[in-house]
Amino acid sequence: MLKTVLNTLEQTINVKDLTKVLVAITFLVIALGGTIRIYDAGESCPDWPTCFGSLGFIISESEQSQWYDENPDEIDSRGSGHTYTTFQIFTEWIHRFLAGVILGPLVVLNWILVKRNVNYGREIEGVVSLSFILIIWQGIVGMLTVKMNNEHWSVALHLASALAFMMSLIWIWIIISRDEKTDWLSFDPALAYEWKNKLMLMMILTLLTLMSGTLVSTSGGANLGCGVGGFYQSWPLCQGELLSPIKDIVAQSQMIHRWLVASVGILLAGMSYSLWQKSENSEHSKLLSKWFLTATAIYTANILLGGLYVISWTIDGYMEILSLIHLILASAVFIILATIRLGISIIALHEENYQLDT
Repeated sequence: MLKTVLNTLEQTINVKDLTKVLVAITFLVIALGGTIRIYDAGESCPDWPTCFGSLGFIISESEQSQWYDENPDEIDSRGSGHTYTTFQIFTEWIHRFLAGVILGPLVVLNWILVKRNVNYGREIEGVVSLSFILIIWQGIVGMLTVKMNNEHWSVALHLASALAFMMSLIWIWIIISRDEKTDWLSFDPALAYEWKNKLMLMMILTLLTLMSGTLVSTSGGANLGCGVGGFYQSWPLCQGELLSPIKDIVAQSQMIHRWLVASVGILLAGMSYSLWQKSENSEHSKLLSKWFLTATAIYTANILLGGLYVISWTIDGYMEILSLIHLILASAVFIILATIRLGISIIALHEENYQLDT
C-alpha cells in the first residue's frame, strides 16, 4: 500500500515544483515570525508543542489564568496576570502549524522523492538531506525560543536557522535548474569567478545587519534608544547626535545597527556601480549586475523604510507594520545575495570547470 502511494506521488509531484512551494511557505513562516513580534505575541503559547496544553488557539483569558495556576513554572515573563487575545495566540499557533504540520512533512516528502528517483545525483541528494536536517534543527530552535521566553539571542538564532533552511531549498532549486539548462542564473563565468569572494562578503555583512536589527527589535527599550524626537533628531541622528560613545551595547543597539547598515549600504552602492561598469559590454555579463543592483535597490529602500518606522512614533507607539515590512525586505536582500553566490558556485563556475577555493 505504502509503495503504491509513493509511486503515485513520484509520478504526480515534480521535485522542482515542490521545492518552489517549500520556498514560498518558508518565506511565509519567516514573515509570520515577524508578525508575532509586532503584535507582542511571542509568549502567547507558553508551552511547546501545545498551546496552553491545547492543540487549538481559542483559549479564553480564564483558561489561560487557570493553566498558569496549574503550571507556575511556565508563567509569562510579564507575570501570571498577563493574558493574550485570540488573535495573538492565533499568530503563534499558525506559525507553528505551517512549520510543523505543513512544512516539515513536505520536506520529508521531498527527501523521499529525491531518494527514490535514480535520475538525481549524489549532489542533490546531499542537499535534500541537509534540508531535512535543518528543518529538524529549526524545530529544536523554535522549542528553545519558547522555553527561553523569546530571549533576543534565541530569536536571532531562530531567524538565522530559518534563512539557512531557506537557502538549502534554493540550493536544490538551482541544481535542478542547472541540470535543466535554464539561464536565470547563467552568469558570465569569468566575471562570476572575479566577484565570488566579494559577493560572499556582502552576503555575510547583510546577514549581520539583519541579526543586529533583530537584537534591536527584541531587546526591551532598544527601539527607543535613539529617542522619539522625529525627523531629524531621532532619525537620521540618534538622540540629536551623529555618533556617541558606546556604553551599553543592548541599550545603544539601534545606533550600532544604523551605522552597520549605513556602512554596508555604501559598500553595496559602490560595488553595484563597479560591477555595472565591468559588465557594460556584454548582455551575458549584465545578468550578474542586474541581480546585484536589485539587491542594492531593495536595501536602499529598506534604509528609508527603517527611518520612516523610527519617525512614525506617536503616543500610541510605532507603526509596527513598517517593522514587519522592514524585516521582510532585509531578509529578501540576504536571500538574493545568497542566491547569486550559490548560482555562481553551482552553475557559472561548474559549467566552466572552475575550482572554487571556498
